[in-house]
Amino acid sequence: MRLSRWFTPSTTASAHCDLPCGVYDPAQARIEAESIKAIIAKVEGNDDPDFRTRAIVIKEQRSELVKHHLWVLWTDYFKAPHFEKYPQLHTLFNEATKLAGATGTKGALDAKVADQLLEKIDQIAEIFAETKKA
Repeated sequence: MRLSRWFTPSTTASAHCDLPCGVYDPAQARIEAESIKAIIAKVEGNDDPDFRTRAIVIKEQRSELVKHHLWVLWTDYFKAPHFEKYPQLHTLFNEATKLAGATGTKGALDAKVADQLLEKIDQIAEIFAETKKA
Protein backbone atom coordinates (compact mmCIF):
# COMPACT_ATOMS: atom_id res chain seq x y z
CA MET A 1 0.00 0.00 0.00
CA ARG A 2 1.31 3.38 -0.92
CA LEU A 3 1.83 5.92 1.84
CA SER A 4 0.14 8.66 -0.18
CA ARG A 5 -3.21 6.87 0.07
CA TRP A 6 -3.11 7.29 3.84
CA PHE A 7 -2.80 11.04 3.49
CA THR A 8 -5.34 11.51 0.72
CA PRO A 9 -8.60 12.83 2.16
CA SER A 10 -11.57 10.56 1.69
CA THR A 11 -14.03 13.43 1.98
CA THR A 12 -13.76 16.84 0.36
CA ALA A 13 -15.36 19.82 2.06
CA SER A 14 -15.79 23.38 0.90
CA ALA A 15 -16.81 26.58 2.63
CA HIS A 16 -17.29 30.18 1.62
CA CYS A 17 -15.01 31.44 4.41
CA ASP A 18 -11.86 30.31 6.19
CA LEU A 19 -13.56 29.51 9.50
CA PRO A 20 -17.06 28.38 10.41
CA CYS A 21 -19.73 31.02 9.85
CA GLY A 22 -20.29 33.45 12.65
CA VAL A 23 -16.75 34.72 13.14
CA TYR A 24 -16.99 37.50 10.57
CA ASP A 25 -19.29 40.46 11.08
CA PRO A 26 -19.28 44.09 9.88
CA ALA A 27 -20.73 45.02 13.28
CA GLN A 28 -17.17 45.08 14.62
CA ALA A 29 -16.24 47.84 12.17
CA ARG A 30 -19.47 49.69 12.93
CA ILE A 31 -18.85 49.70 16.69
CA GLU A 32 -15.43 51.26 16.15
CA ALA A 33 -16.87 53.81 13.69
CA GLU A 34 -19.55 54.77 16.20
CA SER A 35 -16.79 55.26 18.76
CA ILE A 36 -14.98 57.57 16.33
CA LYS A 37 -18.09 59.68 15.87
CA ALA A 38 -18.59 59.92 19.65
CA ILE A 39 -14.96 60.93 20.16
CA ILE A 40 -15.30 63.69 17.54
CA ALA A 41 -18.33 65.07 19.41
CA LYS A 42 -16.48 64.96 22.76
CA VAL A 43 -13.42 66.73 21.33
CA GLU A 44 -15.58 69.51 19.89
CA GLY A 45 -16.96 70.23 23.36
CA ASN A 46 -13.68 70.18 25.28
CA ASP A 47 -10.87 72.76 25.32
CA ASP A 48 -8.52 70.77 27.56
CA PRO A 49 -5.43 70.10 25.39
CA ASP A 50 -4.52 66.92 27.26
CA PHE A 51 -8.02 65.50 26.84
CA ARG A 52 -8.04 66.45 23.15
CA THR A 53 -4.66 64.79 22.58
CA ARG A 54 -5.75 61.56 24.26
CA ALA A 55 -9.05 61.56 22.38
CA ILE A 56 -7.33 62.08 19.04
CA VAL A 57 -4.92 59.21 19.70
CA ILE A 58 -7.84 56.93 20.57
CA LYS A 59 -9.76 58.09 17.48
CA GLU A 60 -6.76 57.24 15.30
CA GLN A 61 -6.52 53.79 16.90
CA ARG A 62 -10.22 53.18 16.34
CA SER A 63 -9.84 54.23 12.71
CA GLU A 64 -7.11 51.62 12.27
CA LEU A 65 -9.41 49.03 13.84
CA VAL A 66 -12.19 49.94 11.39
CA LYS A 67 -9.78 49.41 8.51
CA HIS A 68 -8.61 46.12 10.00
CA HIS A 69 -12.14 44.75 10.45
CA LEU A 70 -13.10 45.83 6.93
CA TRP A 71 -9.97 44.31 5.40
CA VAL A 72 -10.65 40.99 7.14
CA LEU A 73 -14.17 40.93 5.70
CA TRP A 74 -12.92 42.00 2.27
CA THR A 75 -10.09 39.49 2.06
CA ASP A 76 -11.26 36.55 4.20
CA TYR A 77 -15.06 36.42 4.17
CA PHE A 78 -16.10 37.67 0.75
CA LYS A 79 -15.12 35.38 -2.11
CA ALA A 80 -15.25 35.58 -5.91
CA PRO A 81 -18.94 34.57 -6.19
CA HIS A 82 -19.87 37.44 -3.83
CA PHE A 83 -17.94 39.95 -5.93
CA GLU A 84 -19.63 38.63 -9.07
CA LYS A 85 -23.09 38.96 -7.54
CA TYR A 86 -22.33 42.32 -5.87
CA PRO A 87 -19.89 44.11 -8.20
CA GLN A 88 -20.03 47.26 -6.06
CA LEU A 89 -18.34 45.47 -3.14
CA HIS A 90 -14.76 46.32 -4.12
CA THR A 91 -15.68 49.99 -4.45
CA LEU A 92 -17.57 49.99 -1.14
CA PHE A 93 -14.63 48.48 0.71
CA ASN A 94 -12.15 50.80 -0.98
CA GLU A 95 -14.22 53.88 -0.14
CA ALA A 96 -14.89 52.73 3.43
CA THR A 97 -11.25 52.01 4.21
CA LYS A 98 -10.25 55.38 2.76
CA LEU A 99 -12.90 57.08 4.91
CA ALA A 100 -11.25 55.45 7.94
CA GLY A 101 -7.75 56.34 6.74
CA ALA A 102 -5.41 59.32 6.90
CA THR A 103 -7.62 61.48 4.67
CA GLY A 104 -10.72 60.35 6.59
CA THR A 105 -11.50 59.80 10.25
CA LYS A 106 -7.94 58.94 11.20
CA GLY A 107 -6.63 62.29 10.05
CA ALA A 108 -9.55 64.63 10.70
CA LEU A 109 -12.13 65.61 13.29
CA ASP A 110 -15.06 65.76 10.89
CA ALA A 111 -18.39 64.29 12.00
CA LYS A 112 -19.62 64.30 8.40
CA VAL A 113 -16.77 61.98 7.41
CA ALA A 114 -17.65 59.71 10.33
CA ASP A 115 -21.26 59.65 9.10
CA GLN A 116 -20.09 58.76 5.59
CA LEU A 117 -17.98 55.95 7.03
CA LEU A 118 -20.97 54.60 8.95
CA GLU A 119 -23.08 54.74 5.76
CA LYS A 120 -20.50 52.69 3.82
CA ILE A 121 -20.26 50.15 6.63
CA ASP A 122 -24.06 49.87 6.63
CA GLN A 123 -24.06 49.23 2.87
CA ILE A 124 -21.45 46.50 3.33
CA ALA A 125 -23.49 45.07 6.21
CA GLU A 126 -26.61 44.87 4.01
CA ILE A 127 -24.72 42.81 1.43
CA PHE A 128 -23.14 40.72 4.18
CA ALA A 129 -26.61 39.93 5.58
CA GLU A 130 -27.81 38.90 2.12
CA THR A 131 -24.89 36.49 1.76
CA LYS A 132 -25.71 34.90 5.12
CA LYS A 133 -29.23 34.05 3.88
CA ALA A 134 -27.88 31.96 1.01
